[in-house]
Amino acid sequence: MMPPSSSLASVKEPLEEGAPAGVLSVNVGSSSLKFAFYPVRQGEVFPAVEVGTLEGLETGEAAFEASLKSLLQRLGAEHTLEHVRAVAHRVVHGGGVYAGSVLATDEVLQGLARFNPLAPLHQPHNLAGVERFRAALPGVPQVICFDTAFHQEIAPTETHFALPDHLLDQGIRRYGFHGLSYQHVCYMLESRSQAAQGRVLMAHLGNGASLCAARAGKSCATTMGFTALDGLMMGTRSGSLDPGVVLYLLAQGWSAAQIEHLLYRESGLLGVSGLSSDMRVLRASDDARARFAIEVFTARVIRESGALIAVLRGLDVLVFTGGIGEHDVQLRQDVAQGLAWLGVELDHQANQAARGQDIRAIHGAHSAVEVWVIPADEGRATAREAVQLLGL
Repeated sequence: MMPPSSSLASVKEPLEEGAPAGVLSVNVGSSSLKFAFYPVRQGEVFPAVEVGTLEGLETGEAAFEASLKSLLQRLGAEHTLEHVRAVAHRVVHGGGVYAGSVLATDEVLQGLARFNPLAPLHQPHNLAGVERFRAALPGVPQVICFDTAFHQEIAPTETHFALPDHLLDQGIRRYGFHGLSYQHVCYMLESRSQAAQGRVLMAHLGNGASLCAARAGKSCATTMGFTALDGLMMGTRSGSLDPGVVLYLLAQGWSAAQIEHLLYRESGLLGVSGLSSDMRVLRASDDARARFAIEVFTARVIRESGALIAVLRGLDVLVFTGGIGEHDVQLRQDVAQGLAWLGVELDHQANQAARGQDIRAIHGAHSAVEVWVIPADEGRATAREAVQLLGL
């Protein structure tokens, strides 16, 4: 078996003696382990001083154990591990149970496992990561932070499906995801814009994509629902789909597993283009299918934006985040043009300069709506959650 590969997005000098304590943020997926160490001073979480990704976990449990051992050895050699006061884990689904972060216990982990079918690409791997870190660092608090928690205060009129109540009692409702990303966006926007407490539409656009309408920093509505499959077209996920399509496929003899694979892994940008799930690859392609896939993606963002703006009854701020939102200049321009009826106007040079490196305002001087690009940093959001929960 080949050893797992690793890459470090950025590594600063090893922490010196007397360096501040901090939080190790961890995001374990099906094939990779992303980590970042955030220093903490007097309750404030500072930008990460060490960030990295360990890949190749899909080859099995042995690969995971080898990656974890490699990570801990590296952090130990760089004197980072001795400064870790907590490990904060991103977990996708907390259902309707958790409105905030919690310490990882046997009881909590057992309860969260029942949400595995609602987020099959993420939840099982997230929880496996928590278990491994608990075993490897038994004296360090493990904090679970949920992507669903930010949306817990959404009104029942937004979370309720038009189904019988006995299904709602089973937990079939709209939950919403990307909450940690939206939480970070709200936090960063608050110190930069007086309009942050107004009507804000956030667009987390990446391989997973969603929109969130917020007022006064609180989620009001979002495009993802019962699972992370709903809403916008994504990299390989279909987004919103007439449920009659699923019934039709079942009648044609498709199994539930085949349909799940289709909707989660073979649809979205990949399915429409037949080429790639990567927006960068599609932008660089001369294939008409690639152009059409981008047009469909953009149209869905504009259409769903209109629905959430209606919920907000207007718009004060539009924020782009996520890999596509932060880097795709043309996508931002096209969405802004689609919302020009609201008075959205971009500053061309500012939009061209925004490439995901830092926070930028990109609206024109006469725009009726502020437009921002704020790089996603779910890790920093989880670190803040751990600091608040533990009183670090």
